Amino acid sequence: MGLAGAGKSTVFNTLTRGHAETGGFGGMTVNTGVVKVPDERLSRLTELFKPKREVPADVTYVDLPAPPSAVEGRPADIPADQLARLRNADALLHVVRAFDDPAVPHPDGTVDAWRDLERLDLELVLADLGVVEKRLERLEGSGRHGTQSEREQNERERVVLERIRPALTQGTPIRDLELDPDDSRIIRGFRFLTEKPVLVVLNVGEGQIAEAASIAADVVDRYPHRQSRVVALSARIEMEIGELDPAEAEVFREDMGLTDPSLERVIRLSYELLGLISFFTAGPDETRAWTIPDGSNAVDAAGAIHSDLARGFIRAEVVLVEDLLSLGSMAEARRNGKLRSEGKTYRVRDGDVIEVLFNV
Repeated sequence: MGLAGAGKSTVFNTLTRGHAETGGFGGMTVNTGVVKVPDERLSRLTELFKPKREVPADVTYVDLPAPPSAVEGRPADIPADQLARLRNADALLHVVRAFDDPAVPHPDGTVDAWRDLERLDLELVLADLGVVEKRLERLEGSGRHGTQSEREQNERERVVLERIRPALTQGTPIRDLELDPDDSRIIRGFRFLTEKPVLVVLNVGEGQIAEAASIAADVVDRYPHRQSRVVALSARIEMEIGELDPAEAEVFREDMGLTDPSLERVIRLSYELLGLISFFTAGPDETRAWTIPDGSNAVDAAGAIHSDLARGFIRAEVVLVEDLLSLGSMAEARRNGKLRSEGKTYRVRDGDVIEVLFNV
């Protein structure tokens, strides 16, 4: 998401290697792209096992139209269909304009990344506040009806919403409130926008690449919200690099003083924000990366592969990918004590290679 002229569709094209139309200052097109997550560990597993196919994890990005322009400094309401798409997302990627280009004038006449970031954040706060006030109004009228259990549930919901309302009124996102797990479960169905993790992408110009880190650091200092990250990149330059072959792209990056590709950086930060890790399965048929929440146990991992594996789980054979790659085979990993048998409660680590044994 992003305000008109922020370059969000260019960021989308950079991430997805897509060709969404850019420069339209918020046309009504919704673009969707599925990105294969680059992971050198999976590539090396494929080299080792030489399977019939390699299946990376994937991330889906949805590029929404820019919201209507502000009226007298106050954000216009985000259309309901866009709010619904935002509420269905796991995290929000907020593109903020930090570049100045006379050929692409800013709708407000001046470039001010902090002003634009606050403006769209305010739109999200107002959208959530509207939901809270509407629900509290309904609870006031009908929340005392129903069964004893329903009335108790309504009262618990009311207490949590009454805690959230003053924070939103003051412009504080819900994710800053550090709600306990029970309170979070009570309001889960609302899918509040300000409860979602946010990755702020500062879109800088080519001439700002050398100072991108300091630009990002300045915003980090002023944006202390929980479950948020800030990164600066030049979407136009990264999109151009993405159209080159790998060898040319590497040379271009060195010339521009760039390190890792923005795609990998953004995905890595997204994983951190969402608390996700990757584990692998490997064999002669396929090597595959799987995505699960950090803290998942072996049964959860088995279920990510197939529900039958979770139901009939016996144990998991586990080896860390770095150990497997250095030793060269499962047999060597077992001989060297690196391949372990783990039970249901084993907490899966990022980079584990897992084989599940189960009853049919």
